Amino acid sequence: MAAQTNPDILPASFDLNEFSSNYQLATTLSEVHLRLQQLTEKVDDTLMSVSSEAMTDSLTVYDYIKTAAKKTPGLKAIADQLGERFKATRSKAAKEAPTPASVA
Repeated sequence: MAAQTNPDILPASFDLNEFSSNYQLATTLSEVHLRLQQLTEKVDDTLMSVSSEAMTDSLTVYDYIKTAAKKTPGLKAIADQLGERFKATRSKAAKEAPTPASVA
């Protein structure tokens, strides 16, 4: 570091130790920041994949409920409610990432 090899050019009020500490901290934090960005990317990728799978599974459950609603009392209301949710989800799909409907 130029400041350490040439301390005589710096004014007496310049705190070389503080400068060195700040420089080291900035370097370390930059490395941590890069690693956190990489981790965030991986979490984002995983979230996208899991959300897609959850949506696919939700549609499967909805199809089963629609089929079962034809023969099982009480499921028609649930099928209708889920149908409305999926309509709302589809209308938002062009604007946002898909979110799974509540089928649990």
